[in-house]
Amino acid sequence: MLPREEFELLVEEGFLAIPQKFRVKVENLAFIVEDEPSEEVRRRENLGPHETLFGLYTGIPIDERGSMYGGMVMPDTITIYQKPIEEESEGDPALRRTIVFDTVWHEVGHYLGLDEEEIRTREAEKGIGHYH
Repeated sequence: MLPREEFELLVEEGFLAIPQKFRVKVENLAFIVEDEPSEEVRRRENLGPHETLFGLYTGIPIDERGSMYGGMVMPDTITIYQKPIEEESEGDPALRRTIVFDTVWHEVGHYLGLDEEEIRTREAEKGIGHYH
């Protein structure tokens, strides 16, 4: 398994690969790397025993924030789960990078207010998103 610091750099590269016109809209967002989804997340996301997540956005999408949003608001989070990505990539660095980049893009899409169908449509148009 890749050392955590190197995996975090890969997540950062994934964010920087998102086009600037979308990145400039991102504020008050934290990226977190965890080993795998907790039992609480697994229950909340209704994951079966053999299902997992590569990433998870938690927060209020920017298109749903009202005029009262702001001040001392805790950041939204995107959690990237290293173990499921490592297992899916089977030690292939190029595949690991693709999965991380696709997952980061997917979760930032949720932050920007896109629903699952919109994200999948855009991913299909760009030929990405096979992993998340």
